[in-house]
Amino acid sequence: MGLALTTYRTAILPDWVDYNGHLRDAFYLLIFSYATDALMDEIGLDEGGRAETGHTLFTLECHLNYLAEVKLGAEVEVRTQLLAHDAKRLHIHHGLYLSGGEELLAASEQMLMNVDSSSSRSAVFDESVAARIAAIAETHCELPRPRHVGCVIGLPQPR
Repeated sequence: MGLALTTYRTAILPDWVDYNGHLRDAFYLLIFSYATDALMDEIGLDEGGRAETGHTLFTLECHLNYLAEVKLGAEVEVRTQLLAHDAKRLHIHHGLYLSGGEELLAASEQMLMNVDSSSSRSAVFDESVAARIAAIAETHCELPRPRHVGCVIGLPQPR
């Protein structure tokens, strides 16, 4: 069985912490955004790949779950799992953990779209990028589905 990709590591910086001494909600998304950048590098959409293919990724949808406190100075890492893909899209899950730890601190489920940079329209992945995605998918296909995937926000309906 494969392992999720460790796509980003960082210490929690003073500017990222709020009045409660916790990581501000916006900075969870920043950390996950950097992890998406690293995933792009992994699949061949780094700076050179974007120049060569004329493609990039846009985020279509993002769900964040804040699960545990993250405090100033904590060393964290993002582990990224490819849940599904098609010719133009990636469905991914980012999990935030203390470096080397197993407790899930935050989760972000995202849908990413491959886009032609010249037209800002969706495009089929370049063949070399698609091959890298398929290789990752092969290693991730037996990973367990993360608990927070597919969650819907809402209040219970009154009876």
